[in-house]
This record gives sequence, structure tokens and C-alpha cells, in this order.
Amino acid sequence: MKLLGILGSVTPPGRLLTATRWALDHAAATHGGLETELINLADKRIAFADGRPPEQLGDDTANVIKSAQSADAVIIASPVYRGSITGALKNLLDQLPVEGLAKPVGIIAMGATDHHYLGVDWHLRDILAWFGSIVVPSSAYLASFDFAEGKLTADAQRNLADLADAVLKLTAISPAPGQFLGPVPLAARRR
Repeated sequence: MKLLGILGSVTPPGRLLTATRWALDHAAATHGGLETELINLADKRIAFADGRPPEQLGDDTANVIKSAQSADAVIIASPVYRGSITGALKNLLDQLPVEGLAKPVGIIAMGATDHHYLGVDWHLRDILAWFGSIVVPSSAYLASFDFAEGKLTADAQRNLADLADAVLKLTAISPAPGQFLGPVPLAARRR
């Protein structure tokens, strides 16, 4: 089984990268045989979604899409950026085929204070519904106070562990690749 983490920030490595790595490391340590991969959009060149096939873009887009499609579950992490997810993350999501995220997905969001909690959560859930994703009911939201001297607090670690465990539990009800749990999303209907 493979768990993929996608870090939607393109700024220099920071606290959200630490948190996403921690969640993946926890999952690997507590679920024997689990393969993890982290895609940090700061390290990848993803073309603008302009309708061309990913193989024609001459950058990292095609390989990132393949990683997302081959994963059994995904954790998506984004800082709150202008009340929503980052543009880099939205651009990547626009590149994925509808079947690309029809699997368990967990959300890690980060903002300066708790007042920003729903920005990432609400917008990302709308997008994930388009894919037919099986989304963990609550997100792991982190703010400045969830770190002490650059390290995750015990509460933050517990929330990230719960998120990673929930995403992996959802794989038990996840349909086969190319299938959906429940009605086929409108975007995937062939007319």
C-alpha cells in the first residue's frame, strides 16, 4: 500500500513540511509495509493546466500525476493563502484526471491563527468532491501555537497521527482504481 503526501506550498521548507513529513513517518512506522512518498511542490515544476497532455509539458507534471494515481491514499497539505489553498496546489489538482483522487484523502491545513481554519478545508473539500474522493471527516489544522522551537507539540502530533490513521482506515472501503464509492461524480460521467 502507498500513502502519498502532497505539500501545496512553494515557499522554502518550513513548519508545514515538518508536519507533513511527520504524518507520513508516523503512518510508515505504525502500518507495516506501507510505502510513503512526499511530493513537495516547491521542488517540482508543474506546468499551467492548459489542456495539453502531461507528457508534452516537459516538466514534472506527468510524474507527479503518475504518483497520485498510483497511491492508495493521499494526504494533501496547504497553508491558508488568501482564504483558500495555494494557486500551485489548485494548478496541480487541475492537471489530475477525475479518477486520480477517487480514493481516501486527508487534509492538513495551516494558518497563523485558528480564525483561518475553514479556508483550506472548505475549498479543498469542494474540489475533492469533484474527484469523488473519500475524505476524512475532519482535517488536521495547525497554527503557530502547534509548534514549540520549530517542533510539533504533542497535541499537533496526536492530530496528525489521527489523520494519517483515518486515511489508512478508509482504504478498507476504497473502490478499485477507476471506480467510485457511491454515485459516479458528474465530471466522470461519459455522455
